[in-house]
Amino acid sequence: MKNSKNIYNNGDTVVIKETGETVTIMKWQYVKNMKRYSYIIEEHPETFYFEEELQGK
Repeated sequence: MKNSKNIYNNGDTVVIKETGETVTIMKWQYVKNMKRYSYIIEEHPETFYFEEELQGK
């Protein structure tokens, strides 16, 4: 089964849906066992977000 491509790339500016904060994608990776992409943002590198928690600008 082929995985779909991630929506966001390094350097993209997005909004965290829950807070409305504008942030920048620092790193992304595919989480195989969850079958979805996670993203680390420059402003909060200690945590990660999934695609459904972010919104493109």
